[in-house]
Amino acid sequence: MSCVPLKRLYSELPVWIVEDHHDVVCHIYRAIASRHLPLKNIKMVHLDSHPDLLIPVNMCADTVFDKDKLFSELSIENWIMPMVYAGHVSCVAWLHPYWAQQIREGEHRMSVGRDSSTTTIRVTSVDHYFLSDGLYVCEEQLENSKPLRLNVVKVNPVRPGHRSVTGKPDVDSKRRFVKRQKTDADTPEEAGCSESLLTCTDTLQPAGGSTETALGAEEEDDDDEEGSTGYVVKSISTIVSETEPYILDIDLDFFSCKNPFKELYTQEEYDILKMLFSFRGPGPDASQEELEECVDHRVHQLEDLEAAFADLLEDDGEETVTRWASNPGMASLAQLVSSLKSRNISPDYEMVHQAGLTCDSVELPHHVSSEDEIQRLVSAVQLILKDLPKPTLVTMSRSSLDEYCPLEQVDSVQSRVLAVLESLYGPLDLHKDYEHSSTETQACQPQAS
Repeated sequence: MSCVPLKRLYSELPVWIVEDHHDVVCHIYRAIASRHLPLKNIKMVHLDSHPDLLIPVNMCADTVFDKDKLFSELSIENWIMPMVYAGHVSCVAWLHPYWAQQIREGEHRMSVGRDSSTTTIRVTSVDHYFLSDGLYVCEEQLENSKPLRLNVVKVNPVRPGHRSVTGKPDVDSKRRFVKRQKTDADTPEEAGCSESLLTCTDTLQPAGGSTETALGAEEEDDDDEEGSTGYVVKSISTIVSETEPYILDIDLDFFSCKNPFKELYTQEEYDILKMLFSFRGPGPDASQEELEECVDHRVHQLEDLEAAFADLLEDDGEETVTRWASNPGMASLAQLVSSLKSRNISPDYEMVHQAGLTCDSVELPHHVSSEDEIQRLVSAVQLILKDLPKPTLVTMSRSSLDEYCPLEQVDSVQSRVLAVLESLYGPLDLHKDYEHSSTETQACQPQAS
């Protein structure tokens, strides 16, 4: 007789909406505690312009077992991996728009564990996303390691003129999204799966149970084309199944995304930051020794830059600037400080350092979508979700106060996404956990993502 506790089911699909993405973790933990999600091996479908798969660099690995302390350590770019090391999450499908290219497309297998030499969390992946943050160690150096399967899957908007699942053509592509008042999107009617999508796996059924063909889907969507809805469903069909609970996580910057640091600095200053923080990774067939040398060099580079900007916070006089600019690779620091001080007598060097951390092998994505493109991405997401099982929990991040999702677009995008979820899954148990946040954006500072 099995002693495994029975899975609990929500009567209505819970949707937790937060402002800063890492604030979803407490809601995920609550679902684990209530046994709606399992303690181990949770699957997550993560729609975002950013992977959010970095790690708090200096956090002790055992912090993950003290949830209150863990929550205080997390940030928007590093909230997933601690859950992997804790054993809760074992599989992540990162669905990204075409403008976000931080991690190589395809399937990645890695271990996430405690570095025996530093007691911090580290990974075995050699993708530049992890190498550029100095997060790689070899498998032999990890303790208490957990496996992670990461599927990186591009999502393209449906093609212009493609009919949405409501049976109506999408918004005219000539219309451009401008700042406007908050409006509620029309609730799309439920529609069935295209026959071509149903053939990708016999374990997946459309959420509504219909087998009608979505208008235009067969002519418009090529299952083999990277980024098509059929390609996305095939790519993640082995991750989610009808019998296993999973989290659907959506950052609204998936639909329209800004790099807020680009508006804080001139192009010249941004170019200097890219030089100072530049990362050159090893070749594709690098040996273990070359990988370790690469990480060691990168860690020292980042430590020197952190120390330099910390010194500049205390004293940005000529002597301090000259001393740091004399270090290898830091000559352009003098030009950067001069430019910053010409615009602001007391630059925020901590913020400058945060901006620099986003300038390594690939800078932060920046793509403000038109209204037409947002709607075509929403339609693509709806076509994908209707071919996947119903999620156990939906978490959503607005990312608007730090302007990763444009503030003038976020309410409209949120309304459209909620309309899609309601059309597919019925009444929602909606929690707007962001409403206590300040609406004053002037005091909000962007964080490195």
